[in-house]
Amino acid sequence: MRVAIVGYSGRVDKPPVSKVAEVSRELGRKLAENGHMVITGGRDGVMELVSEAAKSAGGVVIGVLPGREGEGYVNPYVDVPIYTSMDFQMRSHILIHSAEAVVSIGGEIGTAIEILLAYASGKKLVLLRGTGGWTDRFADVLIDGKYLDNRKTVEISQAYSVGEVIEILRG
Repeated sequence: MRVAIVGYSGRVDKPPVSKVAEVSRELGRKLAENGHMVITGGRDGVMELVSEAAKSAGGVVIGVLPGREGEGYVNPYVDVPIYTSMDFQMRSHILIHSAEAVVSIGGEIGTAIEILLAYASGKKLVLLRGTGGWTDRFADVLIDGKYLDNRKTVEISQAYSVGEVIEILRG
Protein backbone atom coordinates (compact mmCIF):
# COMPACT_ATOMS: atom_id res chain seq x y z
CA MET A 1 0.00 0.00 0.00
CA ARG A 2 1.15 3.56 -0.70
CA VAL A 3 1.05 5.34 2.67
CA ALA A 4 1.49 9.11 2.89
CA ILE A 5 2.96 10.42 6.13
CA VAL A 6 2.11 13.99 7.05
CA GLY A 7 3.28 15.91 10.10
CA TYR A 8 5.64 18.43 11.58
CA SER A 9 8.38 19.89 9.41
CA GLY A 10 11.51 21.48 10.84
CA ARG A 11 14.78 20.43 12.40
CA VAL A 12 14.75 16.89 13.72
CA ASP A 13 16.80 17.86 16.81
CA LYS A 14 14.41 20.60 18.00
CA PRO A 15 10.84 20.55 19.34
CA PRO A 16 8.24 19.81 18.26
CA VAL A 17 9.87 17.35 15.81
CA SER A 18 12.31 15.94 18.39
CA LYS A 19 9.35 15.05 20.63
CA VAL A 20 7.94 12.70 17.97
CA ALA A 21 11.25 11.41 16.62
CA GLU A 22 11.03 7.97 18.22
CA VAL A 23 7.47 7.27 17.07
CA SER A 24 8.26 8.64 13.58
CA ARG A 25 11.22 6.30 13.19
CA GLU A 26 9.23 3.35 14.53
CA LEU A 27 6.44 4.08 12.05
CA GLY A 28 8.83 4.29 9.10
CA ARG A 29 10.49 1.01 10.06
CA LYS A 30 7.19 -0.83 10.58
CA LEU A 31 5.71 0.45 7.33
CA ALA A 32 8.70 -0.86 5.38
CA GLU A 33 8.71 -4.18 7.26
CA ASN A 34 5.05 -4.63 6.33
CA GLY A 35 5.67 -3.96 2.64
CA HIS A 36 4.18 -0.48 2.47
CA MET A 37 5.64 2.21 0.22
CA VAL A 38 6.20 5.51 2.06
CA ILE A 39 5.23 8.81 0.45
CA THR A 40 6.12 12.10 2.12
CA GLY A 41 6.65 15.72 1.22
CA GLY A 42 10.32 14.77 0.89
CA ARG A 43 11.70 17.43 3.17
CA ASP A 44 12.72 17.66 6.84
CA GLY A 45 11.02 16.91 10.17
CA VAL A 46 8.70 13.93 10.45
CA MET A 47 9.11 13.37 6.70
CA GLU A 48 12.86 12.85 7.08
CA LEU A 49 12.62 10.69 10.20
CA VAL A 50 10.05 8.33 8.70
CA SER A 51 11.97 8.21 5.40
CA GLU A 52 15.27 7.39 7.10
CA ALA A 53 13.75 4.52 9.07
CA ALA A 54 11.78 3.14 6.12
CA LYS A 55 14.83 3.19 3.87
CA SER A 56 17.05 1.56 6.51
CA ALA A 57 14.44 -1.23 6.78
CA GLY A 58 14.57 -1.82 3.02
CA GLY A 59 11.53 0.23 2.08
CA VAL A 60 10.91 2.54 -0.86
CA VAL A 61 10.46 6.26 -0.19
CA ILE A 62 8.82 8.71 -2.57
CA GLY A 63 9.10 12.46 -1.96
CA VAL A 64 6.52 14.80 -3.49
CA LEU A 65 8.35 18.10 -3.44
CA PRO A 66 7.38 21.71 -3.88
CA GLY A 67 9.29 23.71 -6.47
CA ARG A 68 11.73 22.51 -9.06
CA GLU A 69 14.78 20.29 -8.95
CA GLY A 70 17.62 22.09 -7.22
CA GLU A 71 15.29 24.32 -5.20
CA GLY A 72 15.05 23.76 -1.46
CA TYR A 73 15.98 20.89 0.79
CA VAL A 74 15.34 17.25 -0.16
CA ASN A 75 16.04 14.70 2.54
CA PRO A 76 18.72 12.17 1.58
CA TYR A 77 16.44 9.15 2.13
CA VAL A 78 14.09 9.87 -0.77
CA ASP A 79 14.45 7.19 -3.46
CA VAL A 80 12.07 8.78 -5.96
CA PRO A 81 11.80 12.58 -5.89
CA ILE A 82 8.80 14.07 -7.68
CA TYR A 83 9.27 17.77 -8.36
CA THR A 84 5.90 19.47 -8.76
CA SER A 85 6.87 23.09 -9.57
CA MET A 86 4.11 23.98 -7.10
CA ASP A 87 3.99 25.68 -3.73
CA PHE A 88 3.66 23.67 -0.52
CA GLN A 89 -0.14 23.71 -0.42
CA MET A 90 -0.64 22.68 -4.04
CA ARG A 91 1.93 19.89 -3.89
CA SER A 92 -0.09 18.47 -0.99
CA HIS A 93 -2.86 17.62 -3.48
CA ILE A 94 -0.46 15.39 -5.41
CA LEU A 95 0.88 13.84 -2.20
CA ILE A 96 -2.57 12.94 -0.88
CA HIS A 97 -4.02 11.80 -4.19
CA SER A 98 -1.00 9.53 -4.79
CA ALA A 99 -1.60 7.66 -1.53
CA GLU A 100 -3.99 4.89 -0.61
CA ALA A 101 -3.82 5.84 3.07
CA VAL A 102 -2.60 8.82 5.10
CA VAL A 103 -1.07 8.79 8.59
CA SER A 104 -0.74 12.06 10.52
CA ILE A 105 1.85 12.81 13.21
CA GLY A 106 1.49 16.18 14.96
CA GLY A 107 1.72 18.99 12.46
CA GLU A 108 1.02 22.62 11.81
CA ILE A 109 -1.14 24.29 9.14
CA GLY A 110 0.30 22.28 6.21
CA THR A 111 -0.61 19.07 8.02
CA ALA A 112 -4.10 20.43 8.73
CA ILE A 113 -4.54 21.05 5.00
CA GLU A 114 -3.37 17.51 4.22
CA ILE A 115 -5.74 15.97 6.78
CA LEU A 116 -8.64 17.91 5.27
CA LEU A 117 -7.63 16.90 1.73
CA ALA A 118 -7.41 13.24 2.75
CA TYR A 119 -10.83 13.36 4.38
CA ALA A 120 -12.46 15.23 1.48
CA SER A 121 -10.91 12.70 -0.94
CA GLY A 122 -12.20 9.71 1.01
CA LYS A 123 -8.73 8.38 1.80
CA LYS A 124 -8.11 6.01 4.67
CA LEU A 125 -6.87 8.40 7.35
CA VAL A 126 -5.18 7.57 10.63
CA LEU A 127 -4.47 10.14 13.34
CA LEU A 128 -1.56 9.01 15.54
CA ARG A 129 -2.77 10.41 18.85
CA GLY A 130 -0.51 11.92 21.47
CA THR A 131 1.74 13.49 18.84
CA GLY A 132 0.32 16.99 19.24
CA GLY A 133 -0.41 19.64 16.65
CA TRP A 134 -3.34 19.34 14.29
CA THR A 135 -3.38 15.57 14.61
CA ASP A 136 -4.64 15.85 18.18
CA ARG A 137 -6.67 19.01 17.57
CA PHE A 138 -8.72 17.37 14.83
CA ALA A 139 -9.25 14.29 16.97
CA ASP A 140 -10.85 16.49 19.62
CA VAL A 141 -13.57 17.77 17.25
CA LEU A 142 -14.56 14.65 15.33
CA ILE A 143 -18.28 14.01 14.99
CA ASP A 144 -19.12 10.68 16.63
CA GLY A 145 -15.35 10.29 17.10
CA LYS A 146 -14.98 9.48 13.39
CA TYR A 147 -15.96 12.28 11.00
CA LEU A 148 -14.93 15.85 10.18
CA ASP A 149 -18.36 16.89 8.95
CA ASN A 150 -21.96 15.75 8.71
CA ARG A 151 -21.42 14.29 5.22
CA LYS A 152 -19.50 11.46 6.94
CA THR A 153 -17.30 11.07 3.86
CA VAL A 154 -14.95 8.52 5.40
CA GLU A 155 -14.32 7.23 8.90
CA ILE A 156 -11.16 8.63 10.43
CA SER A 157 -9.23 6.15 12.56
CA GLN A 158 -7.39 7.06 15.72
CA ALA A 159 -4.35 5.09 16.82
CA TYR A 160 -2.40 5.40 20.04
CA SER A 161 0.62 3.35 18.93
CA VAL A 162 2.48 2.38 15.77
CA GLY A 163 1.20 -1.16 16.19
CA GLU A 164 -2.38 0.14 16.03
CA VAL A 165 -1.55 2.12 12.88
CA ILE A 166 -0.26 -1.03 11.18
CA GLU A 167 -3.38 -2.98 12.22
CA ILE A 168 -5.65 -0.25 10.86
CA LEU A 169 -3.78 -0.27 7.55
CA ARG A 170 -4.24 -4.06 7.35
CA GLY A 171 -7.99 -3.73 7.90
